[in-house]
Amino acid sequence: MTNVTEIPNYIPQVLAVSPNEAARLCSIGRTTLYAALSSGELKSVKIGTRRLITLDALREWLKRNETPAGE
Repeated sequence: MTNVTEIPNYIPQVLAVSPNEAARLCSIGRTTLYAALSSGELKSVKIGTRRLITLDALREWLKRNETPAGE
């Protein structure tokens, strides 16, 4: 039986995703996402050769592009 004190009290959380994963999460095409990255509308980070989009940046971008119901 596992001792409760041995179980970590945190849940690993994803902080950033690849552009492909970001497009999948938003249900949009990769071309649309890359256009937002190219224009600077969507922020990203580059570590080495890897480009990542933080989930915070993705949420902010989606919120900025939100349209009222009925439009």
